[in-house]
Amino acid sequence: MKKYLLLFLLAFVAMTAAAKNIREYVVTTTPQMSCQNCEKRIKGNLRFEKGVKKVDTDLKNQRVTVTYDADKTDEKKLEEAFGKLNYKVIKIEECDDSANTSDKATCTGSHTGCSGEKKECCKEK
Repeated sequence: MKKYLLLFLLAFVAMTAAAKNIREYVVTTTPQMSCQNCEKRIKGNLRFEKGVKKVDTDLKNQRVTVTYDADKTDEKKLEEAFGKLNYKVIKIEECDDSANTSDKATCTGSHTGCSGEKKECCKEK
């Protein structure tokens, strides 16, 4: 019985230690990504930043999604990492659909193509 209890406690401690604070940082870049080489450059360099787990780019929609461990890095550090590549970033905010009863949401973001009028959501959920 003690053996099983000890194994359970060890497994619980391991699961607790493995729990991470994973977040997403969705941005658009200035200057805009204009080709696949831009995407490769961003992906290739950001993946080496401490805490970065995954980098997804969307050339068509001009978005970069960085999945990161918030215990190891933050949005300010990620912004600095983009700066090393000569990119400025504008965070894409979640949409506020509480003030709108139609099927489209009012975006609260301040990036290109989203000035508060009824638009498709800035970030797909």
